[in-house]
Amino acid sequence: MRAKELNESLSALVRQKVPSFLWGAPGIGKSSIVKQIASQQGVAFIDLRLALMDPTDLKGIPFYDKESHTALWAPPAFLPRGGEGILFLDELNSAAPSVQSSAYQLILDRKVGEYELPEGWAIVAAGNREGDRGVTYRMPAPLANRFVHFELDVSVEDWREWAFKSGIDERIIAYISYKNEHLFTFDAKSDVKSFATPRSWEYVANILSADLPKELLLETISGTIGKDVAVSFLSFMKVASKLPNIDSILEGSEQTQCEEIDVLYALSSGLTSHYLKNPSDEKLENLLTYSLEMKSEFAVMVVQDLQRSGINMQHISAFEEWVRKFSYLLA
Repeated sequence: MRAKELNESLSALVRQKVPSFLWGAPGIGKSSIVKQIASQQGVAFIDLRLALMDPTDLKGIPFYDKESHTALWAPPAFLPRGGEGILFLDELNSAAPSVQSSAYQLILDRKVGEYELPEGWAIVAAGNREGDRGVTYRMPAPLANRFVHFELDVSVEDWREWAFKSGIDERIIAYISYKNEHLFTFDAKSDVKSFATPRSWEYVANILSADLPKELLLETISGTIGKDVAVSFLSFMKVASKLPNIDSILEGSEQTQCEEIDVLYALSSGLTSHYLKNPSDEKLENLLTYSLEMKSEFAVMVVQDLQRSGINMQHISAFEEWVRKFSYLLA
């Protein structure tokens, strides 16, 4: 299931407090989706990495109660005490079976030891698939049966929409638009430690922002997305020097067009990214006017990216001409 579809389905289950389990390969944004849903619903979010826990971490520590002359469990402080939110149990199937048993009680009965989960909280869990080279334990059937299960797929279209909204370096967005297959290169059969995922591309964006010397970029980025992809990406980055001045295009003073396909990918993403940073009707008018002379597939890419980012252009005069020229491609 794609991220956008998963967001809608999972949001509905969270509102109904139905436990859900999200499966997927490492680095594709499972926890980010759940955190985004919490933000959209205006509720709290607690992320528990169960693979790092002991059974007592979740159940609490036993202590002797003098009044009742019994042993009670002191619940951990990180569990919610009230309000509304999502309790995210990450890496559930990577946790030791004894920890999974404590989680099973929390999921099944919404309580563990002396602790009871407040009514306003939903439980969502996540984990890697058994063939993903991670440390996993087979989930007991009774525990698995307590969840609605989803598997997250990697979608370039969804990632690009997220990347524009998140301010990811436009050169990365342009490269993934040009090389779709390099968004996710994880191979469960390979022992390679560095591979491209949505998460590792976010690391690349941080590396580019760190202003490393050029001679260190290849090795540093290779350690994030792998050597072959890093070489290809850095070669693509050189395309940026061939771009016309994007700010001048948005100001209406630059009309130079490009013909090379790789340059057009970089230009299309650059136009969208620059506009979204400081939008205005005047800039949108200039952008659409410029796109009228671009190759049709790239003119459509620019407008679709803007629309996915929530930009309304119905009132812009150049958009009427744009529709007359390119509407046949949208049918």
